[in-house]
Amino acid sequence: MLPHRTSRRALLVGLAASAAPRLKSAQAAPDGAGPRRDAVNRAVGAALETGASPGPNFVHGGPDASRYGEASGYAVPERRKAISQGNPWSPEDRVGAFSHLDEIYETRRIARSATPSTFNRSTVDLQYVHAGRPTSLTDYLSRRPVTGLLVAKDDRILFERYQYGRTDGDRLVGQSMTKSIIGLLVGLAITDGALRSVDDVPETYVPGFKGSEYGRTPMRALLHMSSGVDFGEERDGGRDLSVLWRDMVLGSGILGKKGTLESIRQFDRRIAPPGTRYRYASIEPDVLAVVLRAALGRSLSDYLREKLWSPLGAEADATWLVDAQGLEVGHFGFSAVLRDYARLGLLLARDGAWEGVQLISARWLYDATTVRASEQYLAPGRSMKFGYGYLLWLLPGDRRQFALVGQNGQRVCVDPKSRLVLVQTALEDTPETWQLWAAVSSQLA
Repeated sequence: MLPHRTSRRALLVGLAASAAPRLKSAQAAPDGAGPRRDAVNRAVGAALETGASPGPNFVHGGPDASRYGEASGYAVPERRKAISQGNPWSPEDRVGAFSHLDEIYETRRIARSATPSTFNRSTVDLQYVHAGRPTSLTDYLSRRPVTGLLVAKDDRILFERYQYGRTDGDRLVGQSMTKSIIGLLVGLAITDGALRSVDDVPETYVPGFKGSEYGRTPMRALLHMSSGVDFGEERDGGRDLSVLWRDMVLGSGILGKKGTLESIRQFDRRIAPPGTRYRYASIEPDVLAVVLRAALGRSLSDYLREKLWSPLGAEADATWLVDAQGLEVGHFGFSAVLRDYARLGLLLARDGAWEGVQLISARWLYDATTVRASEQYLAPGRSMKFGYGYLLWLLPGDRRQFALVGQNGQRVCVDPKSRLVLVQTALEDTPETWQLWAAVSSQLA
């Protein structure tokens, strides 16, 4: 059985299509919701004033826990079985695999900060309406297979809870949220002068890309997943993604080891001009990862540690999946603890500033999370219900909100205006996450 046997884009498209009307409806208070929302807002205010600090909560079980491996203690699947089965793994193996990826594949460590930043805490259980009935964050967790959920506003954690035996010390895989990290590193490399412009092409920095379609595709188009190069993320049960994974990550291609460049270069048929049509393709951040490695002359993990992980005050080591050649995989495999994902989200909510230091260019983040007049095909409601920025998902509505999104329910949702962040790690996708976010941002923004 080939790895990566499901299509991530298919799952995301389904989520987006079902979420859009819910995002809108969650903003409008149903009959009787006005007084209830006022009461919730008063509770939030009271919680912020009291400064209660209960700490995170942990639950051994979770919804349908037997399906997700409770009987085995949520064991990590045996390595050979896990590799042959492939992501997202069978439900009974997901808790263990999603929280111990470094026991299945080779990864590179990103060291925690020597001086971790701290959070204040307040207790609040937000209320919203789901399926016509009042519900809460606790109710949401009681019916959704979520391993961790955290809500933070500025420097304060408002809610943090774990299920299925996971704790705040578990590194949880972000799945395709890794792509968004690649986008941030491109911005940092441009600020540092290692890359000149998003309008440069990969072959400028990587001679091995010369003569290939990806080699002459502007990096802006790669960041927007609009290269115009044929990569069938969904075709034939995700065949192209499985071939890329087998050749690049496992190094076990049918015709022998190809190496990173050749694994990418085998996809070399142009079907559209670059920058004209959105088409989700996991290979495109992999191209950017190769460019970054060449331009920086160092590992992406080391660069991330220096530029973001250490300055943010990350409290725990993160890990990043590496391919058969030892290069970080651009489309998958970054794992971190929940509060460190929250730190990253809060950095984005502050437009790249952290404790008085501009870690990421505010201009870059604005460009990464908005759509230019000449690129309206990327706007929400065009190619799909959500829009697409520089490897970030743009949420519909009048307010600038965006998200890091990974298969099977991994989310970091960001509202810069209110400095509000929601972090979720999970075992399955559910459209209700977007309804929850709409309610959280409506009530707390």
